[in-house]
Amino acid sequence: MEYFRRAKSVRLRSYHHKYLLADDDLEHVSQDRQSTLQNARWTVEFNHDYDNVIRLKSCFGRYLTASEDHPLLGATGQKVIQTLPTRIDSSVDWEPVLEGSKVRLKTRYGNYLRANGGVPPWRNSVTHDIPHRHHNWILWDVEVVEVNADPPKPISDSPDLDLDSSFHRTSDQVSGEHFGSSKSDGRMIYYKLVDDDGAVVDAEGSFLFKGNTVQELTQSLEEETELEEITVCSRNPLNGKLYPLRLALPPNNTTMHVIVVPATSKG
Repeated sequence: MEYFRRAKSVRLRSYHHKYLLADDDLEHVSQDRQSTLQNARWTVEFNHDYDNVIRLKSCFGRYLTASEDHPLLGATGQKVIQTLPTRIDSSVDWEPVLEGSKVRLKTRYGNYLRANGGVPPWRNSVTHDIPHRHHNWILWDVEVVEVNADPPKPISDSPDLDLDSSFHRTSDQVSGEHFGSSKSDGRMIYYKLVDDDGAVVDAEGSFLFKGNTVQELTQSLEEETELEEITVCSRNPLNGKLYPLRLALPPNNTTMHVIVVPATSKG
């Protein structure tokens, strides 16, 4: 909470090294690597009924809101949007939960602000949910843009604090990988998906892979795509046909281009 208590405005940077943006349509939010955009700046407001709750207002004067709408088919969670409600409610309230040097932003119903990766249209989208995988996608770096010269004082000891509120200080942790590890080693994996009809989708995703075996690569791709029981394939350069990877990966961390075939595909 101290990250925000001393801030008048902030930028939020996701695990993908992209900034939370308020889109120009005054409704959607997304991610982009450009930190210089005015759309990446969020004004911090405090819910004075609770010591541990903030609201984030975009450059358009609209609040970051956890909606009940579901995103595109195949994406997890529910949409995060900008709204200007006539009456402020808990959908615009976020509870910062510190995890190391990063912050999770929690809704009243226990979901977390999540920056999505993968291939379009999920890439650069923002949702809120409780992730079963990709726990690091709900971690954000807070960059203070403008310091609050008169920060609010904590009200934890106030007799008026509603102790039955869903918002409270918490020490719960999301188990995951070590987020400070170096990315200097490993190989780049570029992947495309096969749809249910057996056609290869043009959209391509990528990630840094540090494993050494086909089994580890398969597991990483299942986590990256949130698919189960996939087959990782390569394309034969002579006839263009796909064949499953069965043996060792290419040596020397060579960059790989693979095709992910879901169990539901007819291909």
